[in-house]
Amino acid sequence: MIARAGRLRPVVAATALALGASGCANVPSGGQVVIGRPVERSDRVDDPYVRLIPVRPSPGWGPEQVVSGFLAASAGFDDDHRVAKEYLNVQDSWKPGLRPYVTVVQSRVTDPHVIRTSGNLATVKVTGDQLGTISSDGQYTAAPKSLEATFQLIKTPQGQWRITSLPGEERSGLLLTKNDVERTMRPVNLYFFAPDQHALVPNGIFLPVVNRETLPARLVQALLTGPTSWLNGAVESAFPTGTKLRGLSVEKDVATVDLTSEAAGASVGRMSAQLAWTLRQLSGIQRFRLRIDGETVSPDGRDPTQPVSGWTGNSPDGPEGNGQTHQNAYVAGASGFLAALEGDHAQPVVTGPAGRLSRPAVSPDYRELAGLSVKGDRLLTAAPVTGSPAPHVLLTAHRGARFTAPSWSTDGTLWTVESKADQSWLWVRTRGRPPALAAHWGLGGREVLAFRVARDGVRAAVIVRLDGRPQVQIGRIAHAADGSLDVGSFLPVSSELQDAIDLAWRDYGNLAVLGRAKRDSLYLPYIMPVSGSAITSLGVGALGEPRTIAAAPGEPVLIGTRSNGKNQVCRQRSADKSFSEWICPTPARDPSYPN
Repeated sequence: MIARAGRLRPVVAATALALGASGCANVPSGGQVVIGRPVERSDRVDDPYVRLIPVRPSPGWGPEQVVSGFLAASAGFDDDHRVAKEYLNVQDSWKPGLRPYVTVVQSRVTDPHVIRTSGNLATVKVTGDQLGTISSDGQYTAAPKSLEATFQLIKTPQGQWRITSLPGEERSGLLLTKNDVERTMRPVNLYFFAPDQHALVPNGIFLPVVNRETLPARLVQALLTGPTSWLNGAVESAFPTGTKLRGLSVEKDVATVDLTSEAAGASVGRMSAQLAWTLRQLSGIQRFRLRIDGETVSPDGRDPTQPVSGWTGNSPDGPEGNGQTHQNAYVAGASGFLAALEGDHAQPVVTGPAGRLSRPAVSPDYRELAGLSVKGDRLLTAAPVTGSPAPHVLLTAHRGARFTAPSWSTDGTLWTVESKADQSWLWVRTRGRPPALAAHWGLGGREVLAFRVARDGVRAAVIVRLDGRPQVQIGRIAHAADGSLDVGSFLPVSSELQDAIDLAWRDYGNLAVLGRAKRDSLYLPYIMPVSGSAITSLGVGALGEPRTIAAAPGEPVLIGTRSNGKNQVCRQRSADKSFSEWICPTPARDPSYPN
């Protein structure tokens, strides 16, 4: 299941003990880990894993072999890297700990080789392709570049070569291959509250797997530490500052989480919601008991244990995305009307000029309609979403600029990006107020082709033109104390698509994207995990010329396409099967869901 990087370690054959078949963590080849896949559709993070048994240094090894052995042994997190430290001249000088800074490189790295010797001193260089880094808070960030790392070694009085100096700015960090990370670390979600203090926002990190018994405690400790630097300032935690974990035990399928006294007085319900969503990633835990300084507390004051499957009302997908409520889809009808999609038929709900908008989008509360003019240079709104309301011009673009399809957040805020070749502006309109520019917009110097706010209201997915090629990225939305918005920290999700034209949030962990992979000649629909895991194609069969895509939790993905000169909306014959055939029964265009 896991291939060792033989060229990196030609001498040291590290032995791996298989504890059982498991799904592996995925390190994106060109993206950044923001969150993992929704738990109900992913492997559990405590599934059996492959444990590395590191090899101790041999007395006769030369400098290259010592560096090779150190790199192999440092991939094992057991016993505080005890074996890896035997390769160092001063073992106490290197303290990576259980949350180390990690430089991630491709599996193929050139063999360590001596570039300089002088008496009992030697310098060994390793070169390769860096993929990215994992910070000490677990956040993976793509940083592809060529890597050159040098190690300084000394021959001890006993005649054995040992490392005296490690490369990089993070002297206590690790240099691991992609395979190392996939074997020894797991992507997990920590859950924090959006500014509305209701919706939870997943914060993805990579967590080393030392053993399965300590994983629940380490997961809760990471939650108490707070969000990563990427989400810090955009989310909130119900756990008061300074709250620590006194202890965590698991008996049968019930976890008992005991917090320090700092948690006293905080909302038991909100803390429980964060714990429930975080702990449900562990297959062995079905319920949990919350204690503060040894005393059991519960939201209702009665039941001492809570199910980890509860708190569905705090879903990152919002109240409409918890799988309990069907969401209507809307389309632009063939003869100029906005229609609700009922089965294969488009039932008109808005006629007249407002019904002829392109890229129409209905607000989550079904009170308002937004869309673009045919040329995309005007943003219009209309209310109510019935009859024949008159459209109102909300914004007119600068010369040569166009608006992205309007996007609603669950609180009724309307978003769009005005963009041209080398510049863009993010417009935000809170209901009852005129549209305003975001105070801080991280893509101001780029052309933006699509912008979609996640249902948690904190994350945004975009298609941005970078070096002449559209790329899918994700950023975060932070609300300042004065009410201004900071929308930035955009980082790539995946490098597997060479082109992208439209996207939508399938659920809190996946995007539905229209794009072309490197092997494609046509645009096709893909499911793209925002964790950076591998993309998967969606459906089979001809789609004509796909142009737009719509998605929602538990609902079929819809494609707006043009075939034989006619607009059609396509869906899969069986929406719950990823390889189900595409059928295009509805003469319409621009499908969307009101979320």
